[in-house]
Amino acid sequence: MKKKTLLFSGILLLIAMMLLGGCNSQASGDEKEPIIFADENWASLRFHNEIAGTIIEAGYGYETEQRKGSASALLTGLREGDIDVHMEIWKQNNIETYNDGIESGDFVKLSVNFDDNYQGLYVPTYVIEGDPERGIEPMAPNLKYIPDLADYEDLFQDPGDKENGRIIGAIPGWEVSELTFETMKEYGLDEQFNYFRPGSEAAINTSLADAYKNGEPWVGYNYEPNWVMGKYDMTPLLEKKDTPLSTVATQNVEIVSHKSLPERAPEVTEFLKNYQTTSEIANNALDYMQNEDASAHEAAIKFLKEEEALWTEWVPEEVATKVKEAIE
Repeated sequence: MKKKTLLFSGILLLIAMMLLGGCNSQASGDEKEPIIFADENWASLRFHNEIAGTIIEAGYGYETEQRKGSASALLTGLREGDIDVHMEIWKQNNIETYNDGIESGDFVKLSVNFDDNYQGLYVPTYVIEGDPERGIEPMAPNLKYIPDLADYEDLFQDPGDKENGRIIGAIPGWEVSELTFETMKEYGLDEQFNYFRPGSEAAINTSLADAYKNGEPWVGYNYEPNWVMGKYDMTPLLEKKDTPLSTVATQNVEIVSHKSLPERAPEVTEFLKNYQTTSEIANNALDYMQNEDASAHEAAIKFLKEEEALWTEWVPEEVATKVKEAIE
């Protein structure tokens, strides 16, 4: 009986050890759960996702993923913990959701990725100043402010409606699209111009690129960083008063995480707190992607090789060494 008791006790001890080992293994696994990045389907965000993802995977040993979705869906995911990091929060575009997330503690601001950005209505500079090298005369020499567009309805004629002009807006689903339209109404431009919402960001840029190559008038929404802003000489139209669009024209573009990341991956969080770039960096990367038909990952690797002095300041020396070895 004593032997049976000892044997039974030994089995229980073995089972307990196996369960404990499994729990420890699970806990260890939890520490290296994949880090999920938001992908709102624009190129500069993917570029930054790839930079951060490469550093995190090679330098810190975490897997990373990018999850696509609309702004509202991804911000909800960030708030609920389905998304870990958003590398480009244009907070003024989604100010209520952003403020709610910060005030509730669900969002943690880690860094300002860049603060030299701009978004709004642009025209090619040759529309205002002309371009002697291309034989283009100034088309709208007095165009400086958004309300000045009222004088140039015929210049920016809608090809589908000869009685009105056309302003190219942001795509449906972007909050800035509605802010741009509200600004048109503030200035009364909706009575003279049709607000055209392209189906994709690529459609906006293609429209601009085609007009630019042909030296034609064009007015519409765009933002920096963007490859067309790096490639073409563009001039933003200014505001004359506070409008919905002026509230988002310039803003700090932030890196924000879910509240669980600092505890789950403190070393990664520290890296992201140090992460800071410029619009020019992204403009150059996006221009490279466009001209060379390169992926966001290829642009990120190019950045990591060429801008070593910058990004190695974001991480400890041993992490930098691992990353440099991985990208060779």
